[in-house]
Amino acid sequence: MRNLGILIFIFLPMRAHALPPAGKTPPDVGILQAETRASSTTPDNVGPTSPDRVLPGEPVKRKNYFIPALEIPLFQSALNGVDRLIYGETDYGSTWNSGWRHVRRGPWVVDQDDFAINQLGHPYQGSMYYGFARASGLNFWEGLIYSNVGSFIWETYGETTDPSINDQVASGTGGPFIGEPLFRMANLVLEGGEGPPGFWRELGAGFISPPTALNRLLFGERYTPILKSRNAATFTQVQAGASVNSTVRNPRSADEVGRNAAVGNFAMAYGLPGQPGYLYLRPFDYFTFELNGLRENHTDFYNIMTRGLLFGQKYESGDDYQGVWGLYGSYDYLSPQVFRFSTTAASLGTTFQWRLSQKVALQGTALGGIGYGTAGTIVPLGDEKDFHYGAAPQGLLALRCIFGKLAMLDATARGYYLSGVGSSRAHGVEELARLNASFIVRIYGPHALGINYLLTSREARYSSASLPARHQLVETIGLAYNLIGDIHFGAVNWERN
Repeated sequence: MRNLGILIFIFLPMRAHALPPAGKTPPDVGILQAETRASSTTPDNVGPTSPDRVLPGEPVKRKNYFIPALEIPLFQSALNGVDRLIYGETDYGSTWNSGWRHVRRGPWVVDQDDFAINQLGHPYQGSMYYGFARASGLNFWEGLIYSNVGSFIWETYGETTDPSINDQVASGTGGPFIGEPLFRMANLVLEGGEGPPGFWRELGAGFISPPTALNRLLFGERYTPILKSRNAATFTQVQAGASVNSTVRNPRSADEVGRNAAVGNFAMAYGLPGQPGYLYLRPFDYFTFELNGLRENHTDFYNIMTRGLLFGQKYESGDDYQGVWGLYGSYDYLSPQVFRFSTTAASLGTTFQWRLSQKVALQGTALGGIGYGTAGTIVPLGDEKDFHYGAAPQGLLALRCIFGKLAMLDATARGYYLSGVGSSRAHGVEELARLNASFIVRIYGPHALGINYLLTSREARYSSASLPARHQLVETIGLAYNLIGDIHFGAVNWERN
């Protein structure tokens, strides 16, 4: 699992359509079940506090707590069996006795396993636990509990190694921050088009969120009805192009970074502010999801960045400025060819749109918070492991200036301070920064051309004399073709009323 292949799924969400009225209630399935019916009164359907809200016109919401409690252990058993065949019994020959010993005595540690497995494989594994819960009618917070319990079971019973604190965080909390965007995007595929979803839409949704497809296949729409997007403002962007590493600073590394690379990116924003009548009632009613792939010297590198509003409230100033503020959850996995970094975090902040004129709009997000993260050199000299885990204060500023249907200037700056709090073997502090900017010009319809600039840096200082300080930097310039989901570049409620 040294190279974890990730397929970029590409789709442009279609116009939402209403679900048909719920029919006759089928027989109960499962032993633990709850049901919430739509309220006919407006006050019960307004506000940010109820995760179980069923809005007028939505189907009856049914839950089954037993189904994910069965599906998650079955999935873990199958995964453990595959790992035994591939990697052997040393790490995966777990038994009931070894699991119970871990439950009773631990010890819980910060492990130094392969970075991609810890920080990419485990979060995706957690997103599967979460997806089984969401596809059984459970809400975000209940899914978060199931993903954490599932992660605990895997750490104690799925492996023979000591249970890992960092894996528990990555799977249990990072997993839902990936799983909910995947669940929402799968539902957009099911919702798009006319009439009930056919084979290809069901297949596309299953490719994005396998648990959603599985439970729809097993139970129909009883526990996994199509989640209505409520006309959320969305913007998708797909890129394919080439880049050149103009500057590379990578001292004391056994790897030589190439100069040229092929790149592919997928990005989506969901629930952008400014859409009339859209309310932020559930976690991740606003989110962004970004998946980047890069191939250089026959090696693949990936970046995954998600952030979503957990609790929030709309606000506005006049007719031209609308926004939402509140608590956000985020997961980042960055791999700029010379080092890797990952963090799971909670932040306070805001997302807004400001229409500067009839032809110019400014969208942006500003966040500040704290997470738990790790960083490390991809190929250090010898068998040195400088992976450093610790608490990570962080900030983000993203701005997008939209010039009508003509062009878009987009820039996102991220900063992280990886502290020594909670660190294990590699004690020290690190400062990491990422600046990503692009200028895109629309050529015809949804087709556009753009130039990209990316700068990523890492300054690491360790207290141990055996670990040298790191001063790593990669600066990249590239050209890319862009397929955009909206000729307005995501500007909301503009030339549309």
